Amino acid sequence: MGRKGQSMTLSVSEQDKAQLEAIAREQGMLWGDRPNISRLMEAIARRELLIGHNNDWSEMRIRALQQAIRSLTDTGQTDAAQLVASLLLERSELAMPLRNEIERFLDTPIAPWRTEIDQYIRRQIPFQLTYQDAAARLLTFNISFARITFYEKRQYLECWCEETDSNRDISFLQHNWTLRLDHIPNAALSTTRAKWRDQLDELEVEIHLFGGLAFAYQPRPEDQVIEWLEDAPQVRRVVRRISNTFWFFRELLPYGKNCVIVAPPEVRDRFREEVRSLYKHYQD
Repeated sequence: MGRKGQSMTLSVSEQDKAQLEAIAREQGMLWGDRPNISRLMEAIARRELLIGHNNDWSEMRIRALQQAIRSLTDTGQTDAAQLVASLLLERSELAMPLRNEIERFLDTPIAPWRTEIDQYIRRQIPFQLTYQDAAARLLTFNISFARITFYEKRQYLECWCEETDSNRDISFLQHNWTLRLDHIPNAALSTTRAKWRDQLDELEVEIHLFGGLAFAYQPRPEDQVIEWLEDAPQVRRVVRRISNTFWFFRELLPYGKNCVIVAPPEVRDRFREEVRSLYKHYQD
């Protein structure tokens, strides 16, 4: 005759009870078709189900996983990105803004055109993209190189296109376009017979860093040279390859007087005009 177990009363809120039932159901601990909290407690007591902390992940680990989601999404590995997102969503130390962002990511289905673009990029197949922009203009681009990039928390399609009309960058970079993915809600896609390129058009620029920025500067993947000037030991020289002056200037503006573009002249002149336009807004 089996020994009768002792009874125990748990005093928990309805919300906590629902959570316990959910865990029991996940672990397959059922009484008929209903979750069995008693079996769950018994498994914990016997260490068949281990209890661990759910609020001890460092901020660095969370940031790394957040970056992993972006990187996986950029390379078209959406299933893996969703798995990492679901893992993060289980953590209790997640701040509410990040939690909301991840929930939106998981709730947003991947558009068919986005999957198609990812496939073209992976297979290095040139393609034509036609879509309607925010001003209701119908735009068509013949794309021979593309990549998905993050700028300021948004995804963009960086691409080399045959078309240069209305591109306001310097002449050498006018084949490069940066298209916001959330502005491509209904894209028409088709393949072309063009040849796939190895990369975007790129231009080498030289900047000098001063003061605390010279010591605090963190190298970027695009940097080709980082060195201290011999005749000015507290000035750091950085040579970098850029494909777009708009985003390059967006990075430099917060540096203020601690950063100067040295070469090439067309990039230096374009930035000077940006600063002059900014200055005019502060004139009486």
